[in-house]
Amino acid sequence: MYHTILIVGNLGRDPEMRYTPGGQAVTNFNVATNRQYTASDGTPVKETIWFRVSTWGRNAETCNQYLRKGSKVLVEGRLIPDQASGGPRIWTRQDGTPAASFEISANTVRFLSSRGEVESDLPFGDAGDTAGDDDIPF
Repeated sequence: MYHTILIVGNLGRDPEMRYTPGGQAVTNFNVATNRQYTASDGTPVKETIWFRVSTWGRNAETCNQYLRKGSKVLVEGRLIPDQASGGPRIWTRQDGTPAASFEISANTVRFLSSRGEVESDLPFGDAGDTAGDDDIPF
């Protein structure tokens, strides 16, 4: 069996890199994917899904070096299910509303932003406008 996921979105904050006890680099960052459409009653709808992405080895070092908050990326990898539920990680926002996050172990990360575009290229303004830093579960 095999599965893969492909997403394109913007980083919600700067990546964070660490090393495993064995010396392997691991970089984590979150990506917001946005979708806009018009509902049947004519109202515009903005939908955001957050993904937590982990990269390993040389890919992790490269992502940590070049990516910043707002960078547009294409990520290809596999979904990592929550160990407790087998699905997405379920959590409660500070305002009490339910939310979910999806975790991806990345095989490939492609940088889609040029250096000058990083902060100005977010689809709905700052990613924090769509879901504030308090709403990001990681």
